[in-house]
Amino acid sequence: MSSHHTDESLPLLSAPADGVPDIVDTPDALAAAVRDLAAGTGAVAVDAERASGIRYGGRAFLIQLRRAGAGTILIDPEALPDLSTVDDALRGAEWVLHASTQDLPCLAERGMRPDALFDTELAARMLDFERFGLAAVVGETLVVRLAKEHSNVDWSRRPLPPDWLTYAALDVELLIEVSDILQAQLQETGKAEFAQQEFDHLLDFTPNVYAEPWRRVQGLGSVKSRRGLARVRSLWTARDRVAAAQDLAPSQILRDRHLIALVGIDARTPDDLRRVPGVPGMDRSARLRWHKALSDADALPEAELPDRRSADAEAPAEVDRNRVKARLDLMKPAVQEVARDLQMPHEVVLTPRHVKTLAGRRTIGDEQAVAAFLAERGARPWQIEATAGVLAAAAAEADRD
Repeated sequence: MSSHHTDESLPLLSAPADGVPDIVDTPDALAAAVRDLAAGTGAVAVDAERASGIRYGGRAFLIQLRRAGAGTILIDPEALPDLSTVDDALRGAEWVLHASTQDLPCLAERGMRPDALFDTELAARMLDFERFGLAAVVGETLVVRLAKEHSNVDWSRRPLPPDWLTYAALDVELLIEVSDILQAQLQETGKAEFAQQEFDHLLDFTPNVYAEPWRRVQGLGSVKSRRGLARVRSLWTARDRVAAAQDLAPSQILRDRHLIALVGIDARTPDDLRRVPGVPGMDRSARLRWHKALSDADALPEAELPDRRSADAEAPAEVDRNRVKARLDLMKPAVQEVARDLQMPHEVVLTPRHVKTLAGRRTIGDEQAVAAFLAERGARPWQIEATAGVLAAAAAEADRD
C-alpha cells in the first residue's frame, strides 16, 4: 500500500481537539482519572514516553491514555509508580498501541497489562504500508500530519515543557480512529484473523533476557581472543554498575566504541589511560575504574575466560555449511513468494531466524515435522499454515541435489 501524497502537503494537527490536560501526579488526581477511565467506553489508546539513551533501563516517564467519555489523561509514573488501579479500570478493554513491544515492558513495570490489544504499527506492516512510523500511518489513514519534533527528548525532565505535553497528547489523540480504519482494511484484505493471532501473541510479550548481555556490545566482532572477550565483559560490568547507580544510560558513561578501544590498550597503571585516542572523559575516577576492570580480566585463569561462542547463540547447525546454504537458497525465496502472494513483508510472514535454524537441522522432514518445529518456536498458526508446506518442499528439493 503506497502513499499518494507527501507529508508536507497534509494539514498539520498541532493541538489536541479538547486541549492538553493537566498532568496527573498526585494520588487524588489519579483516583479521579481512574474513575473517568472506568466510566469511559470502548477501546483505550495507550502510549508511553521513555528516556532511552539518557536514563538507565527503559522505564516510562509519561503515560498517555485516551478513551471515549474520559478524554486524554497524562500520568507521571515517576510520581505514581503503582498504576494497578488504572489497570483495574481498563479490565476487558482493548488497548490500542503503536509498536506495542516498545511500550508493553515499561507499562508492565507499573502494573499495567492489557487483556486485548491492537497494534497499529503491526497492522500497517501486515497491510504492506511502505512506512509504518506513527506519523506515516496517521498520514496514510487520516490524511493529516502529526508533528514529530519531540520524539527523542529527555522525558525524565521535570517539569515537562508545555509543547512536549502537547506532542504527547497528540500521540493518543487519533489512535482509535486509526485502528478502526486499519481493522476495516484488514477485514477487506482477508488478514483480520492473521492480525488477531499476532495481537493475541503480543499479550505475552516480554523482552529478550540475555544470559551474556555484554556480548551485545557493538564492535565485539573485532575482539578475537578469549582474553579480549574477558576484558569486554569486565568493562561492560563495571560500566553497567556505574550506570545503574547514577541512573544514566550506559552509553552516557562509556560508548561501546570507546569500550572496544580500551580493550586493545596495554595499560600498566591507571595513568596509562590518561590519553586513549578517541576516548573522552578520562578523569581520575574513570581511569581507576577502567584500569581495575582490565586488570581483573587479565588476572583471570584460562579456565574462567568466556567461550568464543555465546550462551545466547542458536545451537550450531547439525549439517555442514554447504548443505545449510543449499537449503536456504531455496527456502528463503519460497517464503518470499508466500509473502508476495499475501502482500506482506517476508519477516512478518515468518521470522527469518526460524528459517535459518530449520535449515541447519540434520533432517527437516515433511510438512508436519516443519509445522511442529515452527510451533515449538512460537510461530502463529497462520504463519505455520502459510509456510510449513513450502519450506518442507524447498528443503526436500535442496536435499535431492
